[in-house]
Amino acid sequence: MSNPIPANNAPETPKTSNFLRQIIEKDLAEGTYATRRWAGSPGDAAHHAAGAPDPAKIRTRFPPEPNGYLHIGHAKSICINFGLARDYGGVCHLRFDDTNPEKEDTEYVNSIIDAVKWLGFDWSQPGNDKPYQASDYFDFMYRAAVHLIETGYAYVDEQTAEQMRINRGDFGKPGIDSPFRGRTPAENLARFTDMRDGKFEDGSMVLRAKLDMASPNINLRDPAIYRIRRATHHNTGDTWCIYPMYAYAHPIEDALEQITHSFCTLEFEDQRPWYDWLLQRLIEGGLLSAPPPRQTEFARLNLTYVITSKRKLAQLVYDHKVNGWDDPRMPTIVGLRRRGYTPESIQLFAERIGVTKSDSWIDYSTLEGCLREDLEAKAHRGMAVLNPVKLIMTNWDEVMGAGHLEPCTQPALPHVAEGTEPPPPRHFTIGKEVWIDREDFEEVPPKGYKRLFPGNKVRLKGGYVIECTGCIKDIDGVITDVLATVVPDTKSGTPGSETVKVKAAITWVGVADGRPAEVRMYDRLFSDAQPDAGGKDFIESLNPNSLKVVTAIVEPSLANALPDQKFQFERHGYFVADRVDHVTGSKPVFNLAVGLKDSWGK
Repeated sequence: MSNPIPANNAPETPKTSNFLRQIIEKDLAEGTYATRRWAGSPGDAAHHAAGAPDPAKIRTRFPPEPNGYLHIGHAKSICINFGLARDYGGVCHLRFDDTNPEKEDTEYVNSIIDAVKWLGFDWSQPGNDKPYQASDYFDFMYRAAVHLIETGYAYVDEQTAEQMRINRGDFGKPGIDSPFRGRTPAENLARFTDMRDGKFEDGSMVLRAKLDMASPNINLRDPAIYRIRRATHHNTGDTWCIYPMYAYAHPIEDALEQITHSFCTLEFEDQRPWYDWLLQRLIEGGLLSAPPPRQTEFARLNLTYVITSKRKLAQLVYDHKVNGWDDPRMPTIVGLRRRGYTPESIQLFAERIGVTKSDSWIDYSTLEGCLREDLEAKAHRGMAVLNPVKLIMTNWDEVMGAGHLEPCTQPALPHVAEGTEPPPPRHFTIGKEVWIDREDFEEVPPKGYKRLFPGNKVRLKGGYVIECTGCIKDIDGVITDVLATVVPDTKSGTPGSETVKVKAAITWVGVADGRPAEVRMYDRLFSDAQPDAGGKDFIESLNPNSLKVVTAIVEPSLANALPDQKFQFERHGYFVADRVDHVTGSKPVFNLAVGLKDSWGK
């Protein structure tokens, strides 16, 4: 992996300003973190003091807990943290906040690594290309807890969970000191050592920081920092039976990694005073380096027609409402990827919605628009008939010759950038019989209808002009064949082909070389714009029409697509060859990524 630290701290291209950029630019101008040193790996104050001046102008971090698959909200955070580090000559750390062993798994670790790489970001540094893990810092966290005990800032509390909840008070009532709060440091240290050595039952006691039980900020009412939990950890195994609480571990992790700007979502705003208090105590004790990281909060992503609760997403998976975490209807990064979203479209989305300090709702059509914008210039075109009916040109044998198949070509991309080599054209054939969409024929046309109806002419795109003469129906009145005659000398691209004027061109696929394909027509998973707002049961908002599977007929170039290759099915939308089920040449499977226009706008 390459070194992500640019030679200077200026953005490569102008970016939209926001308050996070303004904070970084102010800190760089004032040299807030200019004296930091970096020893090449995370560590305490002494470790970094022996290092060289930090080559990274700033350090940010993306610290997911490996207890589920990342979703579109995480993608926004990834783009913010990695993007800002890239733009200001810094480094963004990928760190697994794995302090809760009961919910974490290497499956999620691997999926997170894959998601960040797929989005186009890199956390490597000179001499180190591995992500960090909070569990690697457990020894230091324990040492820091001992320091807090020895300096009178922490104590072991043996109240029950219910007693602690009651005595904590609420927004209108101050808390009550624990009866164990007055223990001496020696007593607390002995008790904490016994906790570590497994002498007490799970949940029987916790280590708490000693702050202010009357604080108006409930997070400062002696927060718990360690609990007893006998659980095998995916990284440390059974080494520990006590584990640090997230709010205690997180600021320590930031400081050990010399993070300068700790960007997180607004729900952590009330935790910032505790974050600052803890780091200041450990700096005073000489355990951590100064200056400490600075926590800044931004609004999380609220996207309509989506839920981002890991618990609720897991419910959809385990109750089989969807077909796994990578179901293309899911807002997970693996789901979006399988749906046909590109890294560029998600980065564009993150840039377009910006960063704010207040919560707001982003309409899902914004995300879809970013995908259309990205695929418009690079998705190869192709013709597919999603609801096929056969069209027979009754005079073909007479005009073109019995059994004749006429070769046709169309560009893979209608427009290419100046100076860019266009991709090879698509090749297919037209013969006496072709497939067309049922929607392209009306026996009795409605007003304004310009496609096939008896007596009307249209162009088969890339082929000939035809004139409709009628249709054939079965005994139930269902149309089985549309009949037409081919107009000679009207093949697209040949001299004189435009002499016969028509008002419409329709897509088609030849019976001779068309291939059946499974096409999954995905729509939004929920019919309610805010499916879980206000305590609503989100299951009741599931869209019953979020998936419709059809057997389509596709042209040869589409049947030969590679898995994950994106296309524009002309007149229908953007599709992707399914990265799991599609088999090139023998079992084409396509997913609808997004329509050509917003069908939910009304």
